Amino acid sequence: TEYLRQQQHTIPTSDAATLNKSSLIKPAQQMTPIKCLSTLALLRSTLTQYHPLIIEGMGQNDTRDPKTVSQKITSNVRQHWSKTRNVNDETPVIVVIQGDPIAPHGISAITRLVAEELGASRALVYLDEDIDPDHSLNADRENVVYEMRYSQLMSVLGEDVMMRMTRAIDARMNKKNERRKELVMEPLKSYYRDFALLQEVTKAAFKSLCDGITVAHTYDDISEFSVTSFYDVGLEIGMVDEYDIVSFKAE
Repeated sequence: TEYLRQQQHTIPTSDAATLNKSSLIKPAQQMTPIKCLSTLALLRSTLTQYHPLIIEGMGQNDTRDPKTVSQKITSNVRQHWSKTRNVNDETPVIVVIQGDPIAPHGISAITRLVAEELGASRALVYLDEDIDPDHSLNADRENVVYEMRYSQLMSVLGEDVMMRMTRAIDARMNKKNERRKELVMEPLKSYYRDFALLQEVTKAAFKSLCDGITVAHTYDDISEFSVTSFYDVGLEIGMVDEYDIVSFKAE
C-alpha cells in the first residue's frame, strides 16, 4: 500500500519500518507495559473506567508544527469538557489511536503530544492480520497501556450495527468514486474501506463501552476523499452524536 495523497488519516504501511524509531521514542517510553484486552469482558471492565478521546486527521502529509496543532486541540477539548462534563467528574481521559506508524508530523505526532499535554495514557486499536498483516507491527506504541483488535470492537457492536455500518461505508465509497469519476480521477483504493470502518467502528464501540466519548478533528477543511471524511457515517446511523465532535476551530 501507499500513503494517501489527500488523506486525513494515516494509512500505515511497511514503509514505516524505514523510520528512525529511536530518534522519535524515548527508551523508557518504549518499555511501557501493554495489556492486551483479549476478551469482551476485559474490554468492558477496563475501558468503562475511562473517557475516550479520539483524534482524527491527516497523516504525514500534514506538515504543520504538530506542537501548535496539539496545543489547539488540547485547548479545544478542555473547553468542550468544561461545558459537557460534570465539574466533579474525575474519570481519566485515554487517547485512543488507530495504528498510525511513528512519524514526526501529522496524526501520529499530534496524538502523542495531546496525550502528553493532558497527562493521559493511550489505547491502541489495530486491524486484524487477515485485513492488514503490517498494521499492528508498524503501530506507534509510545505511552500505550492497552491494545485490542478491530474484530473485538466489532463484537462489541454486534451483527446488526456492523451490517448497517458496512452498508453505509460502502454507499459512501460508491458516492465518492462516482464523484472521482466525474473529476477524471482513479477510484479510491480498496483499503480506504478498511480504514474507514476501523475509524467508525472504534468510535461507536468506545461510545458503547464508556460513559461518553470525545472526537477531535485536526483540520476544519476535511478533504472529501479522505478517510476522515467518513466521520459522518457514525452520525448518520446514530452511533455518534454531533455533541461528541470537537471541530478544530472550536472556541
